[in-house]
Amino acid sequence: MASRPLSPHLSIWKWGPHMLVSILHRITGDGMAFVALPVLIWWLAAIAGGPESYATFAQQASTWYGMVVLVGISWAFFNHMSSGVRHFVMDAGAGYEIHENKRWSVATTIIGILLTAAFWAAVIYL
Repeated sequence: MASRPLSPHLSIWKWGPHMLVSILHRITGDGMAFVALPVLIWWLAAIAGGPESYATFAQQASTWYGMVVLVGISWAFFNHMSSGVRHFVMDAGAGYEIHENKRWSVATTIIGILLTAAFWAAVIYL
């Protein structure tokens, strides 16, 4: 058997916020593609279908599980957006130092949560 170099195993890496943000960026992108897009299409079809069709959509969206899905979709959007801005800044050549990278990773997660809370506060109270 040939002696070849092995790629680093996951056990030698220390988990950090930058790894979590990278994984969440992929998960939220997939979540928006596989959950948010069908919900958007259902919403548009309900609008086009008339008042009865929209009433069915609105009734489902206002249930506890409908609200969980809608809040989850909005969190996925804001988290993915803030992570995308972080990646854009890194693509420009900034933020590669490990401490700065970790700081921006934590900020990205917090910003996604705060934007989601602000969005739903605006939806509910305005």
